Amino acid sequence: MIIIKTLIIIITFFFMEFVAWFTHKYIMHGFLWVLHKDHHQVNKDKTFQKNDYFFLIFAIPSIIFFVIGSQDFNYLFFIGVGIALYGLAYFIIHEIIIHRRLPAPDKTKNRYIIAIRKAHKIHHKNRNKEHGINFGMLIVSRKYFKKAYNS
Repeated sequence: MIIIKTLIIIITFFFMEFVAWFTHKYIMHGFLWVLHKDHHQVNKDKTFQKNDYFFLIFAIPSIIFFVIGSQDFNYLFFIGVGIALYGLAYFIIHEIIIHRRLPAPDKTKNRYIIAIRKAHKIHHKNRNKEHGINFGMLIVSRKYFKKAYNS
């Protein structure tokens, strides 16, 4: 049974990358651009962005799955765990490693981190709602790994 629960967590975690991609491309750069805009057009004097509300929006399903699934620790609980772990990974990668909103090491030789930073930098070159690229977070195109290798 522990293997099944672990698989549910892992599958949910990786599925969330596609949920994040879809949400980022079609919702954040769509009808909720009003919340996401200040992430692309940053006011350095502000500590928080409207974009930070997405943390709460993404936490709600995880909390619901935790609560419903915790009655007998059924599969819903472990889906909630997978969502929460993805949220933690997203926070660490996006907020700390990429945007450095909290203290983070400046230099790294880790090719994966360099590739993610390069892809995200290209995403932020476009400061507008339309014509964006690289909407994912943890999965990036091979071309950024090649660029990271050449760095």
